[in-house]
Amino acid sequence: MADRQVSMDKIVNLCKARGIIFPGSDIYGGMGNTWDYGPVGVEMKNNIKRAWWKRFVQESTNSFGVDAAILMNPKVWEASGHTTSFADPQMDCKECKSRHRADNLIEAHSKGTVNPDLMTNEQMEAYIAEHHVCCPRCGNFNWTPIRQFNLMFSTSRGVTEDNRNVIYLRPETAQGEFVNFQNVQRTMRAKIPFGIAQIGKAFRNEITPGNFIFRTIEFEQMEHQWFCKEGTDVEYYEEFKKKAWKFLTDLGFDESHLRFKDHDKLAHYAKCACDIQYLFPMGWSELNGIHNRTDYDLSRHQEYSGKTMIYNDPITNEKYIPYVVEYSIGADRLMLAVLSEAYEEEELEGGDTRVVMHFHPAVAAYKAAVLPLQKNLADKAKEIYAELSKRFMITYDDAGSIGKRYRRQDEIGTPFSVTIDFDTLEDNTVTVRDRDTMAQIRISVDKLADYINERIAFN
Repeated sequence: MADRQVSMDKIVNLCKARGIIFPGSDIYGGMGNTWDYGPVGVEMKNNIKRAWWKRFVQESTNSFGVDAAILMNPKVWEASGHTTSFADPQMDCKECKSRHRADNLIEAHSKGTVNPDLMTNEQMEAYIAEHHVCCPRCGNFNWTPIRQFNLMFSTSRGVTEDNRNVIYLRPETAQGEFVNFQNVQRTMRAKIPFGIAQIGKAFRNEITPGNFIFRTIEFEQMEHQWFCKEGTDVEYYEEFKKKAWKFLTDLGFDESHLRFKDHDKLAHYAKCACDIQYLFPMGWSELNGIHNRTDYDLSRHQEYSGKTMIYNDPITNEKYIPYVVEYSIGADRLMLAVLSEAYEEEELEGGDTRVVMHFHPAVAAYKAAVLPLQKNLADKAKEIYAELSKRFMITYDDAGSIGKRYRRQDEIGTPFSVTIDFDTLEDNTVTVRDRDTMAQIRISVDKLADYINERIAFN
């Protein structure tokens, strides 16, 4: 349904105009690609997270949720390798003093035909020099050499700044699942294989190339770690690839806008890894990742903490450190993909055009809009609103013509509009308009909630 010609500008403008997403610190001119979710956007994002949690925790017989602390013992990041190897290759323009990631410069210049992940720093510098890749901000060619910048935000704990008191904002949520492996296994009496899931904020002090909420310094991750026995890991890796794909298609994504992409260069701990890429307005880019992380993470935490991560199989009496299959997807990046996929400019009879967001009803901020045909029908309309709002997020609108109100609801993706007219006072029926087809039916108020409920479930 989505218009593949949709531009990022159209998405950004719609989001700001309709209360979906605003620039962060807007009245002060913003701040470095930070964004605030508005009244419509926060409901959508919460619904996306609920749908993910329902699929990967609620409907799983052996997965458990946690909400780990953002600030963790610094040794966690030593064990994970983030303090020594979590860095970006960055270059400064000597003319305008702007800072850029060398790999992003190469990707942009080559239009994605060159993969800088396979290059050393020296090879990236040579490519930039050979192809005379200029600064995208000022247009000059005058670069510093590549330097590695650690991406973690650091701060100090206590009243004095001291290297001994340095702590970090977590750059990923996964370590919270790993360090709680034994806690979850013991308290839930979990047997391998089982999963630990988490939704939470992470922070990376990286150079962001724009592209709205695609890559930001503060973002929210939805991650699921599946702990299994070595030898079964490849099977579960393939299983989670299928589950991740199905989750997206069940949300309404066209399969032609999705593709798998194996990693060209594996992390040193990974046995295999791939992304599901989506055709964003700026082109094909990563939407989520599935990784076979082997037993690296639990082994490292056992080494650095001195606490055992060995699992004792109660049936076979085997003792081993489990392998981990990770499925990770960014809530913000998925939000952008949902917006891009749903957007359509539909030509209507008579030459009119409407913008409509074809969200899955489970994702839509409001499940229905209550619209009194005239303001003197407000009492009945508010009575219906009060009853529906006990079960769903509902919006109310009595400003302007009914046609303009329909268009406003189309632009925020409300699946149903409920119109109260003078017949409602006589026979207790209302008109329900479908967002996608614009078809209208007459239905009893007594059956209205069940009608909506049957059509908004995420299965």
